[in-house]
Amino acid sequence: MLNEKMTEHGDEAVSSDRISQSTRERDGRLVVDLENYVPHLLSAVNNALSGGASKVYLERFDIGIAEWRVMSMLAIEPRIQASQICDIIKIDKGAASRALSRLDAKGLLGYDAVVTDQRKRIWWLNEAGLSLHDTILQVALGREQKLVEGIEPQDLEAFLRAIRTMVRNVNSVR
Repeated sequence: MLNEKMTEHGDEAVSSDRISQSTRERDGRLVVDLENYVPHLLSAVNNALSGGASKVYLERFDIGIAEWRVMSMLAIEPRIQASQICDIIKIDKGAASRALSRLDAKGLLGYDAVVTDQRKRIWWLNEAGLSLHDTILQVALGREQKLVEGIEPQDLEAFLRAIRTMVRNVNSVR
């Protein structure tokens, strides 16, 4: 099925082989259909998850969502620089720097200065950081389980394939 829609400028058609459409008509013009517009759906889920996680992690562990994301990355890939953390988890440099500073102040990190540039550091979770990571991970996995509750396994796998493709494609839409 091939559908054509006019762009906001009305000067070119955009082809789509989607079954559901990301726009609908309202008063003779195309508007975003929030039930089918992928960027909205991703943002809505992410905002709700991040807000909820931040509240839970702050209340229970005095760790915000940015700190948790950095901790997760350091557990996955210990001994990396902040710039690598930013690249992999798509967090801005300021947020990563603040998260690393807070985690370091809490005594959860170890680091070495980079020989060629003493301002740069290679970071890892120390034993206290790894222990806290393991505790928070159990809460995070429980939250993930609740999020995917009721989704058939084959549907979840199809979603994961689709979202991985979107991750690969995201740089082309920046």
